[in-house]
Amino acid sequence: SPDNPEVVYSVAILALQFDDKALAEAQLKHFVALDKVPDRNAAYYYLGQIAEDDKRADEALSRYAQVVSGEHYLAAQIRRARLLFEQGKLDEGRELLRNVKADKAEERIQLHIAEAALLREAGRVQEAFDFLELKLAENPEQSDLMYETALLAERLNKLDLMESRLRRLIELRPDNPQAYNALGYAYADRSERLPEARQLIEKALALAPDDAAILDSMGWVPFRQGD
Repeated sequence: SPDNPEVVYSVAILALQFDDKALAEAQLKHFVALDKVPDRNAAYYYLGQIAEDDKRADEALSRYAQVVSGEHYLAAQIRRARLLFEQGKLDEGRELLRNVKADKAEERIQLHIAEAALLREAGRVQEAFDFLELKLAENPEQSDLMYETALLAERLNKLDLMESRLRRLIELRPDNPQAYNALGYAYADRSERLPEARQLIEKALALAPDDAAILDSMGWVPFRQGD
């Protein structure tokens, strides 16, 4: 059944899982060309990923632009913005993010964070911080915004603000391993309050035992302690 959409798509996804990108791309292109395919959005997204991985930026941009709905829509638009940024088109990438359809508040927040990330990577850290501070003021207990502004505050050497944000986040979300890790790592990186840093990172590790960043921190603290 070489033209059965379900078969073709299944082969493409299996090929991706086996990292056979050539076969996956061929099958995905065949899939989107077939008649009577009810939804091509996921296929366009995976074609965009393959093109991006292969450094075919313009093709990746085109494929991501074809994702117009569905579970991959938001990720596709964020990837488009990042590719534009990598081509030196920061303002165009930011404009794209601001025009993305976002029905849920959580989706809009992820778009704000993505825009701030572009500013940060462009070296405009203060601007990224100010941008997210405005968004946090509109939603003062939103955990993702609290976390991101804390990290930006650290980069701006606003250490008291970083600490207060992360401690507040831990109060609001005691199951958030990244908050414990970020605070513990900040102490350890400065060789400050090392016993407390270790406790914080041990808590993070208990919540997320396979997280690479937390494992790295768990090595860094005893190193700072001379162990």
